[in-house]
Amino acid sequence: MQFTRRIVVRSVLTAAGAVACITVLAAAQDSKSAAGAKELSQVLETAKLDGIAAADPAAPDTFVAALYIPGTQLLVVSAKYSAPALLVEKLNVRDYRGLYMDLHSASVPGSKIFVQDHRADGLVSRPDGDNGADMWDEGDKSTAFDGEWKKAKISEADYTKAYTAADERYAKMLSLLLAQAKAKPGS
Repeated sequence: MQFTRRIVVRSVLTAAGAVACITVLAAAQDSKSAAGAKELSQVLETAKLDGIAAADPAAPDTFVAALYIPGTQLLVVSAKYSAPALLVEKLNVRDYRGLYMDLHSASVPGSKIFVQDHRADGLVSRPDGDNGADMWDEGDKSTAFDGEWKKAKISEADYTKAYTAADERYAKMLSLLLAQAKAKPGS
């Protein structure tokens, strides 16, 4: 009787552990940025634009800009800029590529986030096949979302936490860019 009870308890614990692992893996795969990246790609293609930029209303002196390589990737940068009036002028004349270049090369040190979204499909925590890893660079730290947390010498939990935080921030960046892309000229 005692032996049977132990087997049942072990079976229940094993099943519970498996469900917990599946839940963690499913949560890691859900991308908050996927819909925004796909929609932004479609809006840019329809408008025949290869870039877009926006000011961040929540943070003066901070801008976000993207270059879109159709069917390939979105390159997105967000950073503070020491002379925001110059970037506002570029926004006003729709010089999105120029704003992107300025933001990428001359941002306030330590404030830049750079995202390489392969396939322009949002951040993917574990890419399948040869799709390439999405990259997240912030300050002097670079993270490849390739599903290889052991290679990065971090725990799976830390990898998932970094992915979730980056994905949420990327989704917010994309929403700013989408709002700008959908705005009517002169508004």
